[in-house]
Amino acid sequence: MKVEDLIKTLSLTPFTGDIGTSRPVAGGYTGDLLSDVMGHSLAGQVWITLQTHKNVMAVASLRDLAAVIIVNGLKPNDDMLEQAAEENIPVLGTYESAFDVSGKLFKLLEK
Repeated sequence: MKVEDLIKTLSLTPFTGDIGTSRPVAGGYTGDLLSDVMGHSLAGQVWITLQTHKNVMAVASLRDLAAVIIVNGLKPNDDMLEQAAEENIPVLGTYESAFDVSGKLFKLLEK
């Protein structure tokens, strides 16, 4: 599965347009504590969070994550979007909760 498939299947808002949407998705990680994500996420995973600032992209890049999904209808800060473009990591959005999106992602990847 690729990020572009997630966008369509989960009806996500691509805040970064087509940037990085061909990246493969290897799994998911849900968390809002940057140090936790830095220490436990794996390359190719999609990070599900409510964080909307530039430091999210630093962690996503460091861990080589496939994408970041922002939950609860929150919008990314402009500096986050600028950093996402530089790192070629898509930032996506949803009005759903982290719990709901995590469950849906799990089911999609389970197939």
